Amino acid sequence: MKKIIRLMAVSLLAIATCGSALAQRFPSQPVKIIVPFPPGGTTDILARELSNELSQKWGVTVLVDNRGGASGTIGSEQLVRSAPDGYTLMVTATHHVINPSLYKSMKYDTRRDFTPIALVAAVPNVLVVHPSLGVNSVQELIKRAKEQPGKINFGSAGPGGANHLAGELFKHTAGIDIVHVPYKGAAPALNDLLGGQIPMMFDSLPGVIQHIQSGRLKALAVTTTLRARAAPEIPTMQEAGVKDFEATAWFGMYAPAKMPAELTRKLSTDVLEALKSPRVAAQLQKQGAEPGTLSQPDFARFVDSELTRWNKVITTANITLN
Repeated sequence: MKKIIRLMAVSLLAIATCGSALAQRFPSQPVKIIVPFPPGGTTDILARELSNELSQKWGVTVLVDNRGGASGTIGSEQLVRSAPDGYTLMVTATHHVINPSLYKSMKYDTRRDFTPIALVAAVPNVLVVHPSLGVNSVQELIKRAKEQPGKINFGSAGPGGANHLAGELFKHTAGIDIVHVPYKGAAPALNDLLGGQIPMMFDSLPGVIQHIQSGRLKALAVTTTLRARAAPEIPTMQEAGVKDFEATAWFGMYAPAKMPAELTRKLSTDVLEALKSPRVAAQLQKQGAEPGTLSQPDFARFVDSELTRWNKVITTANITLN
């Protein structure tokens, strides 16, 4: 028994020493950040800002690898299959904590198969409409939808995302019948909205703020309880008369499960330092995003609580996927 205990102690020491050495050497080669959505969406924008800063900080190339599809699960599956050495990471959106409550069968366990690294950013969603819809407020939109039940479509980046759920919550709380049109990412949905193929959608403020400012889209309300600093002229959904409405989008960095503790701490520290960079902070705030401040283990606890919160939201609103 004593021999077994000694062997276990030696093994644990070896693992800890190996993990510490790995953290000290990291990175010694290019790093890949998976974005499980197509280029051009908010997740992609944030990941590229972060990758540029980390490239300078680490002195190695940090590549963004877009792996869109299936509401972010395809890229997430790729991360799960990667080695826990820090060279394959992922930046993804609120979909990550929403999908487990919407899909009956997934190829990974969201609580078990990932190592949360840090909160990258939080952004308000905003309800935007194409000018051709001819509405100027949330109440006008609700009135139009009640006059034309089932005739107004709303787009989203895909089933189960924060912008999809914002639309479903709007539908539920306002008592209207609007039809969900899912896309394979925020960028193609936005393209159709700009072209007038769909009349409305909820999207994160960074993804649409330039089109709001140019007049190509009309913003009716943000989905947070407070107005956005980047666009204080836009009212909240609650100010617009839709009570108890809140749907904030957030974005985080993850690594595969079983990451060495020292390497996890280094990654978390480096990411938060990169987010504090004046250049990155200015870019994120310009787009309406607030840089993240949660590191390990606070971000891990936040992810766990969000998994529980969104499950309650989905159950209460009786949201299901076809």
